[in-house]
Amino acid sequence: MTTLPAPLNFGPLLDVAARSNPCAIAGAALRLENQDNYVLIDASGQAVMLHQQVPRRLQLPHWPAGHLRLAVMDGMGGHGHGREAAEATAAGLLRMPPCATLAQLSQQLDALHADLQAQFSPPGQPHNERRPGTTLTLVELAPGQAPLLYHVGDSRLYEITPQWAAPLTVDHVPATMFALHGLLDEREWWQQVHGEHRAQISQAFILGNAFDNPLQLEDGLRALDRGCLPPFLRHLGDRRALELRRDALYLLASDGFWACRQPQLWTARWPELLAHASAAGALDALFGEFNAHPPPGLHVDNLTAIAFRLA
Repeated sequence: MTTLPAPLNFGPLLDVAARSNPCAIAGAALRLENQDNYVLIDASGQAVMLHQQVPRRLQLPHWPAGHLRLAVMDGMGGHGHGREAAEATAAGLLRMPPCATLAQLSQQLDALHADLQAQFSPPGQPHNERRPGTTLTLVELAPGQAPLLYHVGDSRLYEITPQWAAPLTVDHVPATMFALHGLLDEREWWQQVHGEHRAQISQAFILGNAFDNPLQLEDGLRALDRGCLPPFLRHLGDRRALELRRDALYLLASDGFWACRQPQLWTARWPELLAHASAAGALDALFGEFNAHPPPGLHVDNLTAIAFRLA
């Protein structure tokens, strides 16, 4: 299991912890390549990401005091080079300037997507053939402003209170594509996305999207917003400002945490397990419970999470 090499400074307002584990169950015979990654940039410009599956720490020049960036990536192993895609995205996030508006954040990340797409599509290779991809769920916190969310893929941001564990993002999966076209109602969508596990994705960073036609991969990313989401999902747009609750813990996580037979039964335990803990305590409890009592029907996968809460 990889943890932060040393504490970072997130200022007096935010309590943050991160952890990444290449295998879901401690002691399992199968050891997986860790194709997840994460990025933390603290209030003084100290940054951490995984490089060759090991935490790498560096100082970013000219980073504005108090500006924070948190992100989780999950490389798509089935397409090949999943680890490299997630790592390249993490490195790109360290080069990307701090953003204070949604327009700026979207512009910068869409440009990074296009640059990495070109990097992973060498000349002579058939268009988008076996192009790698990664999820990207990112929270940008500029001093004195509401946190900004940018989301691509099926990693998630959860809000966990003593009463609930509520997803704040929409998975970019075939069920969502069907819902966009009016082919699934709210009950059917929640069952397929949160009531069971399906290892399929309709959009990923670098890869592109197949929302309009599952047989045709488009290069660009499609932001799911109020203009296209069905009514029961319109409050969960991919690119929006967030309002953080002081009684809540927030969890940015890759999908290894709910890759099991009945995910909702497992995530329903999170309020009791995590809601009152510090960020580090929440990750201790989450990973510890996975090791001690894995959810039934668990698919062994990488686990990466950033926990944060208002201090």
